[in-house]
Amino acid sequence: MKVAVYAIALNEEQFVERWFESAKEADYLLIADTGSKDKTVNIAKKLGINVIPISITPWRFDDARNASLAAIPQDIDYCIALDMDEVLVPGWKKELEKAYEQKWTRPRYKYTWSWLEDGKPGLQYGGDKIHSKKGYRWKHPVHEVITSWIGEETQGWLDLEIHHYPDNTKSRGQYFPLLALSVKEDQQDDRNSFYYARELFFNNMLTEAAEEFHRYLSLPKALWKAERARAYRYLAQCVPEKQLDYLTESLQEDGSRRETYLDIAFYYYKNEDWQNTLKYAEKALEIKDKPLDYLCEDFAWGALPYDLASISCYNLKKTKLAVSYGEKALELEPTNERLKNNLIHYKKEEK
Repeated sequence: MKVAVYAIALNEEQFVERWFESAKEADYLLIADTGSKDKTVNIAKKLGINVIPISITPWRFDDARNASLAAIPQDIDYCIALDMDEVLVPGWKKELEKAYEQKWTRPRYKYTWSWLEDGKPGLQYGGDKIHSKKGYRWKHPVHEVITSWIGEETQGWLDLEIHHYPDNTKSRGQYFPLLALSVKEDQQDDRNSFYYARELFFNNMLTEAAEEFHRYLSLPKALWKAERARAYRYLAQCVPEKQLDYLTESLQEDGSRRETYLDIAFYYYKNEDWQNTLKYAEKALEIKDKPLDYLCEDFAWGALPYDLASISCYNLKKTKLAVSYGEKALELEPTNERLKNNLIHYKKEEK
């Protein structure tokens, strides 16, 4: 089994050595440089990484990835698209051999996208950037996906992990026009529509975002209930006067996730409706299995549901339960002074 690890790069000198150390077991390492002005290329070449210059005009991520993919030798079995701010967890190559034995064309793995303040994993979901060399190419100007044109692909899950350490100094500015182009190129693609609506939301274009979220929800391919539920939650933020209506729609789409219950709980919290705040916070806590997808949000699995429940119980004169929930909230955020003070107050009231 031969493996290539490849990336596109622009001014990534701070990441090159770490990227190399995690991927050096590969049979072929490739960086397609798009015009770095720092020491990215020099560092990579000294480490023995194959470096090729590429120029993509007008810029789009799928063309850049396809140019790098085309430069990988034909005798490679598997390719791993590993961005410069990502690392392969040790043991990855031995684990990948299982996919080779099973003849999987696109093995799946656990991807950690973000990290909590205490260093524990935050957002995690199934990664899909490992693929066979033959029969695959990238599609979409941004938020690009690897697609098969050889027919049926075979997939399976590996005990393999890739960790992402985001460079928060990088601008998202180029995403907006590229997402608009993605939607223009394929107006029936639900994924593009959702991402474009989300980007409109991030840019505080709430009226336009609401229109695009509604268009997304009308698309025949928009069938993933979790994503549809998230669209309604965005709509609740875009149109505050219909917040509870949209959150109710979200819950009807998918009642298996904590986030919507907590949004509703927080709605009632702001209105000092303690009975309903407690009701929906406890419904969130009834959900024990954390989803492994990109829509899972850290706040739903931290102190917040316990915090809302404890405040509600205190206001409902359920002091013993307020203490219990308050203790659980503090366990998850032990340095939070407000939670500490709340718990002290609850315990005084309990006596």
